[in-house]
Amino acid sequence: MIRSSLLIAVASVAVSGCALLSSPDPVQLYRFGGASAFAGTGATSACPDVQVSMRRVEFPEASRGDRVLAVTGAEAAYIKGARWVSPAETLFEESLRNAFLDGATCTVLSSGPLTRDGLLLSVDVRRFEAAYAAPGAVPDANIVVLLRLVRPGDRSIVAEDRISVSESAGENRQSAIVAAFDRATAEASRQIVLWTDQQGFQATRS
Repeated sequence: MIRSSLLIAVASVAVSGCALLSSPDPVQLYRFGGASAFAGTGATSACPDVQVSMRRVEFPEASRGDRVLAVTGAEAAYIKGARWVSPAETLFEESLRNAFLDGATCTVLSSGPLTRDGLLLSVDVRRFEAAYAAPGAVPDANIVVLLRLVRPGDRSIVAEDRISVSESAGENRQSAIVAAFDRATAEASRQIVLWTDQQGFQATRS
C-alpha cells in the first residue's frame, strides 16, 4: 500500500513537472507601416523649403511596446499570440519619416540644428488600438493624433490640429487587423505630411 502511494506521488510530480516545462503558446510577429502613404510618387518642389525638426513621436502608455491593444467599450486587453516586430511607436515614426521623404513638397525634416525660420513638429498619438463595437465583432484600427507646429525661438504656436483615422479590418482575424493598422498608419502619415506642408508654407509667408 505504501509502495502504491509512493508511485502515485512520483507520477504526480512527473506530470506537474511536464506542465511546468511545457512550451509557451506560439507568438506571431507582425509589422505595419509598409504601405506607402503616397504610392512612392516622390515629391516635386512647389514651394520654398520649410525646415522642420520632428520630435520623437509620443504614444499612449497602453499602446507602447510590442503588444497589440484591443478595446471593447470600457474594456481593454491585448490580442493573444500577436506582437509587433518592434515597438509600435518606433514603427509609426519610421512610417511617418518615410512619408515625408515620399510626399512632402515643402517640408525638409532636419536632424541637426534648425535655421532661424525652422519649425518644431510635435506628433502626439492619443489612440492606437483595435476597437470592437462588441465582443467578437469586426474591429476597426483607430488612430487619433494631435499635431503642433512651434517656432523654437519664442515657443509660439504656429498651428495645431487633431486628425482621426479609422480602417475596418473586414474580419476578426489577426492578419486582417494588422492590415487595417497598416492602412490606417499610411493614411495618418499622409494627412500629417500634407498638414505640415500647408501650415509650414503659410508660416513662411506670414
